Amino acid sequence: MSRALAGQWMASARTRARMIERLREKGIRDERVLDALAAVPRHIFVEEALASRAYEDTALPLGFAQTISQPYIVARMIEVLRSGRELGRTLEVGAGCGYQAAVLAQLTDEVYAVERIGPLLAKAKANMRTIQQFKVRLKHADGQWGLPEAAPFDTIILAAAAAHVPQALLQQLALGGRMLMPLGAAEQHLLLVERRAEGFVETRLDGVRFVPLLSGVE
Repeated sequence: MSRALAGQWMASARTRARMIERLREKGIRDERVLDALAAVPRHIFVEEALASRAYEDTALPLGFAQTISQPYIVARMIEVLRSGRELGRTLEVGAGCGYQAAVLAQLTDEVYAVERIGPLLAKAKANMRTIQQFKVRLKHADGQWGLPEAAPFDTIILAAAAAHVPQALLQQLALGGRMLMPLGAAEQHLLLVERRAEGFVETRLDGVRFVPLLSGVE
């Protein structure tokens, strides 16, 4: 790590700590999730012009009509997925700049992340190199089709809102696995899907606002 980067890392420690306290105040209770967010320097993943806002609890633009998710939403989704279990082999759909994948990599050794926009994927790879996070496997692909060559997954998390539950992702969910995704268009909510012996069980959770899940690659 360069001296300049080390300085930025230390300077961000206090603002990261304040962010974690805000997440606690909002109801995040899983200390391992909070530790994971505290370990990842969000300022590395945002646009340089927005670095001063990196630890605000808000989504920020990444370009390409995409955003880096609000820290509370990252924490909330991972906390739901971890409740009473470990994440295991995890697939993220919509890697963006790589921030959420880096947080996930603090909690499991098997993280696969797909991104449909090539330049964003290149940013994610560069960000992973900067923070020396080499556990995340990144791929340029249409996330609606998942990553069949690495399936089945114990955990699937979507960072974009689908109009319906992608069937390909259901098929790649392991028995006992969980998938959490934003669902809807004008009005969205989180949908938890659990694969049990008797079939898929869906639970509707919080209202949210995400960019749409699009098909194809760029």
